[in-house]
Amino acid sequence: MFVDSHCHLIYEGLVADQAGALARARAAGVGTMLNISTRAAEWDAVIEVAEREPDVFAAVGIHPHEADVHPNVETETLVARCAHPRVVGIGESGLDFYYDKSDRDRQRQSFRAHIAAAREAGLPLIVHTRDAEEDTAATLADEVGKGAFAGVIHCFTGTAELARACLDLGFYISFSGIVTFKNAHALRDVAREVPADRLLIETDAPFLAPVPHRGKRCEPAFVADTARFLAGLRGVAVERLAEETTANFRRLFAKAA
Repeated sequence: MFVDSHCHLIYEGLVADQAGALARARAAGVGTMLNISTRAAEWDAVIEVAEREPDVFAAVGIHPHEADVHPNVETETLVARCAHPRVVGIGESGLDFYYDKSDRDRQRQSFRAHIAAAREAGLPLIVHTRDAEEDTAATLADEVGKGAFAGVIHCFTGTAELARACLDLGFYISFSGIVTFKNAHALRDVAREVPADRLLIETDAPFLAPVPHRGKRCEPAFVADTARFLAGLRGVAVERLAEETTANFRRLFAKAA
């Protein structure tokens, strides 16, 4: 069975056919899905899906794009939401200096608030980073020095240097359909080298559909295509990669297990 470690089931493109998307995922062998939020207004909705669907779990967080809209995100508020039995992670949060949709200092403040919540709640942090490698690595290293916490770099598109820095801090690395894109040569080099016990797979649905679904709306069933591609890239059977990534998910997101 596969795990889609990062999807957005309440987003446009999936929410209107959520039942169908879930059925197709199950038919494709997806046994667990983690439904991610990006703003506070989504928290109730992602939790509701997780309450209704036994194979769906929820994460609560504020995306860096939304940092300006949530200028006073509090660690205590995040921790309180984590008390819900179906909330198994915090995020997504992080730094995005590519679009700069929010003030960078506000992104940094929000990121650290999420890290503090992950540490206090004992739940893993789901990290978004784009064009902010040095800041992301430095922030994570600084915060790990204050006290341990676990996490994953979701939808990894960074350099080998970032991967090594995050692995050294104990983080997991998750690959989306981007690794299947024809121009993702450097990313595939990284994907070959991530240790088997630190690897996760995801769709980030409804975005980033993998080959052979490029141009279509992405959905959790497509994590199987990314898994098959990664298995070939790493020279292992897809069944083995499914077992490894499922075990990794259960180890990291222990509350879901």
